[in-house]
Amino acid sequence: MAKNLSILEKEISYKFKDKTLLKRAVTHKSFKKLESNENLEFLGDRVLGLVISEKLLIDKPGKQEGSLDKMLSSLVDRNACHEIAKKISLGDFILLGQTEKSSRGNNKKSILSDACEALLGAIYLDSSFTQVRKVILALWKTKFDNIAEDIIDAKSKLQEWTLKKYKSLPKYKTISKTGPDHNPKFKIQVEFMNYKKAIGTSSSIKESEKNAALAFIEKNKINSIK
Repeated sequence: MAKNLSILEKEISYKFKDKTLLKRAVTHKSFKKLESNENLEFLGDRVLGLVISEKLLIDKPGKQEGSLDKMLSSLVDRNACHEIAKKISLGDFILLGQTEKSSRGNNKKSILSDACEALLGAIYLDSSFTQVRKVILALWKTKFDNIAEDIIDAKSKLQEWTLKKYKSLPKYKTISKTGPDHNPKFKIQVEFMNYKKAIGTSSSIKESEKNAALAFIEKNKINSIK
C-alpha cells in the first residue's frame, strides 16, 4: 500500500495547494489510465531541462555548447531522474495496477524516472517556475556538486585522440553485468593497440564506457588529448 503523500511532500520540501495534482503525479497508467501521470511527465521533462540548462549557463559560463550539452544530458537523463526518485523514496508512493505491483513496478527505473518528471510537472502547475526551480536545484545539488566534466567528455576525447594519431578507434567490451534488472551494474573494458587496458563500471553501459575511457586516459598518461 502506498504511503501517505504528506511524507513525500516533506521529502521534497514542498506542500501542494492542489492535492489532486500530487496524486496524479504518482498515478501510473496501469492504475488509472485516464488519470495517469503521463502528461505531467511530458511537462516535467521540459521544466527540468530548462532549469538545468539555466543552471549550467550560470555556473559554467566558459564552456562550449558541446560540453554543456553533454553535461545537461547526464543531469536530466533517465539514470539521473531514477537516482533522484530513489533519493526521495518515490517508489513508496506510486499507485500501480495489480500486474505492475506483482512485478515490483515501484522499483523499475522507467516507472520511477517518469514519476520523478511528473512530480516536477505537478509542482510547476501547482506553483510557479521559480518554485519548481527551487525544488529541482535542492534535489539535484549533489549531482551538480559531483558532476565530472572529464568523465562526461572522456569517451569522445579518447576517440578524437585515437583517430587523430592512429586513424583507428578504441574497442569497448562488456566484461560483466551484475545485480537485478532494475538496478544493474555493468563492467566495461576498453582496449586500444598495445596500450594498457582499462575498466569502468556504472549502472548503464553508456556511463561505464565513459568511466573506462577516463581510466584508460589516466592509466596510459595520455596528457596530449585536446
